[in-house]
Amino acid sequence: MKLAIVGGGSTYTPELIDGFIRLRDALPLTEITLIDPDAERLGLVGDMARRMLAHAGHPATVEATASLDGGVAGAQAVLLQLRVGGQAARNVDETFPLECGCVGQETTGAGGLAKALRTVPVVLDIAETIRRSAPEAWIVNFTNPVGIVTKALLDAGHRAIGLCNVAIGFQRRFAALLGVPPTRLTLGHVGLNHLTWERSVHLDGRDVLPRLLAEHGEQLAGPLGVPAGLLRRLGVVPSYYLRFFYAHDLVVEEQRTKPSRAAEVAEMESALLEMYADPSVTTKPELLDQRGGAYYSEAAVALITSLLGDRDEVQVVNVRNGGALPFLADDAVIEVPATVTAGGAVPLPVDPVEPMFAGLIAHVSAYEALALEAALHGGADRVADALLAHPLIGQYHLSRDLADLLVDANRGHLPWARVYG
Repeated sequence: MKLAIVGGGSTYTPELIDGFIRLRDALPLTEITLIDPDAERLGLVGDMARRMLAHAGHPATVEATASLDGGVAGAQAVLLQLRVGGQAARNVDETFPLECGCVGQETTGAGGLAKALRTVPVVLDIAETIRRSAPEAWIVNFTNPVGIVTKALLDAGHRAIGLCNVAIGFQRRFAALLGVPPTRLTLGHVGLNHLTWERSVHLDGRDVLPRLLAEHGEQLAGPLGVPAGLLRRLGVVPSYYLRFFYAHDLVVEEQRTKPSRAAEVAEMESALLEMYADPSVTTKPELLDQRGGAYYSEAAVALITSLLGDRDEVQVVNVRNGGALPFLADDAVIEVPATVTAGGAVPLPVDPVEPMFAGLIAHVSAYEALALEAALHGGADRVADALLAHPLIGQYHLSRDLADLLVDANRGHLPWARVYG
């Protein structure tokens, strides 16, 4: 079984390799192809992957290549984990919105739109190559903003499913607090990518979320950056990304007084690449756990296994709405538990969503539709319209100022933007 990873030179890749090693019985890979245009990083990460597999006695081979056509040929699944513009572009995404008093984040608000504009055209070009060279392969998209990118892939007719690690991270955290194996828990996870809430946590069929909030509210709220009282009042556990909505002004104040996350990650990546260059390092470095993407490999292996093994299992994925959330368009992409088979993913029925959450979901979904239009067709006016529709912006002067800053900062990645003065 062959798996191809586009963006294989990412420092994330050893996290995946570690998961492939630990879960080899579930996913019996024989060939892993890492695809990346950055030859230096690809060489370091490729060698690291080979050492990890050899150390663990895993039989899979690793090929590292810059050729997309050759790299994906014969693959049963292709995982996308690319970052157009690298950490330098991310740093811009996380800083230019602050000039207008708006949150700076790589998947939310104006920064998230900038990333979508750079990323969607590149991903669609990659997907066309996959369609030609590996027409039966499933595309598993981990590239942010996952919801917008996945919708672009699906609208273009590709065999694609979006994946995020938020749900599996919560499952593992809840299991640790309860002292039970994660496999005994199922989540009432609902929303859009990076805009989700856990509305229930079932342990062997019984909802224990009220118990978690009562006994562990402070422990849950701390990493989310919101008060435990808010969680108990709402009766849910929101994803970390809801802090950008629930505490927007506080977040902006904090961001203005400390280095961007991109700057922190850039330093971390330099240290990781030095470790990967050390031939004595044969296992995933502990530092990688701070990079983000915790349990990413477990989620990826579970999804790929369900798709290729036709296991009829439930996974939290990014998938077509198809009526699951009746207040959204059927072709919207949502993040919910879905039954995954060789034919794809179908959302499970969702209990009616409370107005407080449904309203924000509908608002952001409308923004995402406009963001995709801007990514596909370009134009400063489309960019401004998408920003005007975003609930974190929503003022015409902010939307126009942010659009000007965004276009100016991304001209090198947006061919249509080069014609604007």
